[in-house]
Amino acid sequence: MKEIIVDVSDEGEIRIETKGFSGKSCITESQFIKDLLGKETEKQLTPTYWQKAGATIKKYLPLCG
Repeated sequence: MKEIIVDVSDEGEIRIETKGFSGKSCITESQFIKDLLGKETEKQLTPTYWQKAGATIKKYLPLCG
């Protein structure tokens, strides 16, 4: 399930987090919120941003011994 989470701190700082997106689609899908809120001061990308759509990630590599 795809989600866009908007968190507002007590100090008024707004944090946007996306879940369920892969690749650059998270940036595209959340852009309308950024446009409404104004200037972006910081961006932290997660590993799923670098994942290609439909790609699988291997957690373990086979080792020869």
